[in-house]
Amino acid sequence: MSLFSRTDKSLLGQWWWTVDRALLAMFLTLMALGILMVAAASPPVAERIGLGQYHFIIRHLIVLGPSLVVLFGFSVMDLKTLRRAAFLTFCGGILAMILVLFIGMEIKGAQRWLHLPGFSLQPSEFVKPAFLVLAAWMISRGKEDTAFPGMRIALALFGLTLGLLILQPDMGMSFVVTSCFLGMIFMAGLPLRWVALLGAGAIGAAFAAYSFLPHVRSRVDRFLHPETSDTYQVDRSLEAFHSGGLFGTGPGQGSVKMSIPDAHADFIFSVAAEEMGFIAIFVLIVLFAAILLRGFNRVMDSDDLFVVLASVSLLCMFGLQALVHMGSAMSLLPTKGMTLPFISYGGSSLLSMSMAMGMVLSLTRRQARSGIARTGLSIKERAWAKKNKKQS
Repeated sequence: MSLFSRTDKSLLGQWWWTVDRALLAMFLTLMALGILMVAAASPPVAERIGLGQYHFIIRHLIVLGPSLVVLFGFSVMDLKTLRRAAFLTFCGGILAMILVLFIGMEIKGAQRWLHLPGFSLQPSEFVKPAFLVLAAWMISRGKEDTAFPGMRIALALFGLTLGLLILQPDMGMSFVVTSCFLGMIFMAGLPLRWVALLGAGAIGAAFAAYSFLPHVRSRVDRFLHPETSDTYQVDRSLEAFHSGGLFGTGPGQGSVKMSIPDAHADFIFSVAAEEMGFIAIFVLIVLFAAILLRGFNRVMDSDDLFVVLASVSLLCMFGLQALVHMGSAMSLLPTKGMTLPFISYGGSSLLSMSMAMGMVLSLTRRQARSGIARTGLSIKERAWAKKNKKQS
């Protein structure tokens, strides 16, 4: 029995019959798994730094309520309201990121957080999805109206965002934002030579970061030459995978997590491997993959370039962040302090990811059966047809 009838014209009724309920259910499942994993991983970390045993899980549950509100709030927005919300979030986030450079908290060599009463805010987490939506908006409008400098505005927004991220510094988030933006402009039909030029610039920036930022060089060297470096974190992480085996040690029964730094955040995937086992984390990986495939499939039903660019870039952000977290835990990538979406502890991360996936739910609500991938028309051809239709 459905909550709403198909003839219900209320905001909730229309939302219920247009939102992707399967995608929403998968997001809620990840949130529920996040509660279990933070409850299992955080007590040893809290005791090690002199806090109460349930300090982190209580804070996680406190932030979870507003996160659900954010997820739902963004999912009910129409496209016009969503673009406005992204613009306001981006402007506020950029101002906060500038403020961070002067009065931000420095943790482990990085200055990324603003200390608020009872809460630490990481503004860059909110800038990331807002930037992708804004860039998609500018690029799509530039394709519809060749007189509008959409690509140049998007490049300027990218330069501003990337510059502030590097100043913090946050190379992991810089990588995610750059990768998603390059994918976006490639989908938008930017000539391949420009994509290659921007890609070469990104590679050059990576070499510069390795050369001039000691903490970046240290992490890369530890990954490339583990035999000559301190690999304590990765060694403990791999030990957790070995200890868990196929079926795990059981919830709360892991022992290796006691010695893993930031087990509740940066290495929560390792805790899941120890206590839940390989089969369970394989199911978790499948769940992340299912979200991406489901989201991409919904985008195929849209003939709106803005919807396609924004949705795909947000989903790529979600997938890349999960990939970097899992790859770091399994020593497949250099270690990087990046949370596992909806699973790791972190108030700013949970709120911003709820915002991003709420945006995805909003963007994929409207379906047109003649989607981009199914019409056979190129983006330029669609833009030309749309322009001629307006003139006629």
